[in-house]
Amino acid sequence: MSDLFWLTEAQMARLEPYFPKSHGKPRVDDRRVLSGIIFINRNGLRWRDAPAEYGPHKTLYNRWKRWSDKGVFGR
Repeated sequence: MSDLFWLTEAQMARLEPYFPKSHGKPRVDDRRVLSGIIFINRNGLRWRDAPAEYGPHKTLYNRWKRWSDKGVFGR
């Protein structure tokens, strides 16, 4: 699939201040996961239909759910 969505480094630099700090174990790559979340939402896909390049669909969903509950996407 060649039409995957990837955030640029500049976009990530602007967004990083809004991400919650990692506690304990380091998180999976934020850029990869956030790009996957955006791809899923833009294309109206189910989480399990996420391309493998974004990582496990469960990781995408868990990060989306946790950050949504914390209001990250609203900021």
